[in-house]
Amino acid sequence: MLNKKIIVGALASLVVSTSLFATKVTAIKTSIAEESFQMKIVVNILERMGYEVETTNDVSYDIAYQTIANNTKSDDVYFMAANWDPLHDGKITALGKEKFAKFSPYISGCAQGYLIDKKTADKYNIKYINDLKDPKIAKLFDLNDDGKADLAGCNAGWGCEKVIEYQLDAFDLRGTIEHNQGEYSALIADTIANYKTGKPILYYTWTPYWVSGKLVPGRDVVFLQVTHSANPNQASTKLSNGADYGFAVNSQKIVANASVKKYKDIAKLFDIVKLDVNDVSGQNMLMTNGQKKEKDIDRHVKMWIEKNKAKVDAWIKEAKAAK
Repeated sequence: MLNKKIIVGALASLVVSTSLFATKVTAIKTSIAEESFQMKIVVNILERMGYEVETTNDVSYDIAYQTIANNTKSDDVYFMAANWDPLHDGKITALGKEKFAKFSPYISGCAQGYLIDKKTADKYNIKYINDLKDPKIAKLFDLNDDGKADLAGCNAGWGCEKVIEYQLDAFDLRGTIEHNQGEYSALIADTIANYKTGKPILYYTWTPYWVSGKLVPGRDVVFLQVTHSANPNQASTKLSNGADYGFAVNSQKIVANASVKKYKDIAKLFDIVKLDVNDVSGQNMLMTNGQKKEKDIDRHVKMWIEKNKAKVDAWIKEAKAAK
């Protein structure tokens, strides 16, 4: 007969090991379709580690951060793989930094800013968004004859909206620039259509995103700089080379509820997983070329995982060793 203490000990070990994977993990999916790829890569790796992961419906950034904050002490894990740092700092600060766990950069080198078509920039020597304070320059980008430049801008609630609105005041551009808001994908589709017909264009965008594959900076369009830093998130946006585009170069990080730290393997994975910004741009381009259904994105993730198998296996091994 087996020793009773041995049986009890074995059962206790079983409870401990199975309770780990009984943890509910929820991936919060943002309303930006092009951010699904990066989220699904993390989900795929977590599943390979033995976790079952649920994914939410599309939600705004504000709802995503509120959901994470509401579950700060939960025994379950809630995470989003699209924390723009420092662009979203204000959202986290407003809810309480102590409610969140932020990790090392997942995607680095995420640039953003204002762009105009290169033809107009060269012809009129336009280098700064501040140049549009001149009504004559602003009029070049007037699409509806109201005397103001039409800027294809940010959706309400996005971090970039706050920066653009702040800078329109800081640079005294309210009288010459109209910040057009709505569904960004529709605004940028109109922008590209206008470019193809030879009209001057003014728009905001970011990388990684498919737009810069259609309107290539340096070839079709140029980034505008600012004459001096004016950003609600940081005192200076000047780069090491002296250029200043008004927005800091961001990193995208994984952010989770603070209690995730008790699951050392998950926290370690969130801290070490990396995704190249060019891989995201390439996948986003596939989406804009028609491969945008859920099954398409799942296929893109599978291809990326297979291509980067050695890295993924190493991340899983390191994460599991942290338990």
